[in-house]
Amino acid sequence: MGGILFYFLLIALVPLWAQMRVKSAYQKYSKVASSNGYTGAEVARRILDQNGLYHVKVLETRGMLSDHYNPMSKTVHLSSNNYHGHSIAGAAIAAHEVGHAIQDKENYSFLKIRHAIIPVANIGSNFAWILLLIGIFTQLSGMFLLGIILMSAGVIFQLVTLPVEFNASSRAMDQVVSLGIIRNNEERQAKKVLNAAALTYVAAAAVAIIELLRLILIYTGMQRND
Repeated sequence: MGGILFYFLLIALVPLWAQMRVKSAYQKYSKVASSNGYTGAEVARRILDQNGLYHVKVLETRGMLSDHYNPMSKTVHLSSNNYHGHSIAGAAIAAHEVGHAIQDKENYSFLKIRHAIIPVANIGSNFAWILLLIGIFTQLSGMFLLGIILMSAGVIFQLVTLPVEFNASSRAMDQVVSLGIIRNNEERQAKKVLNAAALTYVAAAAVAIIELLRLILIYTGMQRND
């Protein structure tokens, strides 16, 4: 019983810890103004234009850390604080989202794979646990295995997301430094924001893998009992 409790605490606390890290870094560096005074929207627009992405729009969106790039509408969405703010954190996050736009332009392979498996991953996240629970209560190992297969799609999505996010952050740092958007002494601060954000994806992937392995072990036990 203690081991089970520890396991569930682990998979609950690891993502929570990662979220706390990114919020802490963001709150700290959202209060540090960038020396050039660019808003996040201006940072995004400048990088987009420098990379020939004139058609990609920069839009304001609601919510804290709701920033994202939409490949369907070709739009970069920045939360209000980052859109209007002049902080190091806002510049780093804006550049990161534009990094995804550049990936899209260059047909970055992992981004294409991630987009391709989104529908399957969504189905898996919605129905996998239903099949797993049915398999447990009815002792139908085939039903449980189908749930594992659907769950695997979500795990693959999490794993593919890692290179996509790390690559976008790498592109972001290259752009803000080469274009003089941040100064040398600000580079370390921007990296701290992006590294903290990356931790959330690493934590999510780690938890997904651990949970998948646990389910495979349960399935193996069900097979032995058949």
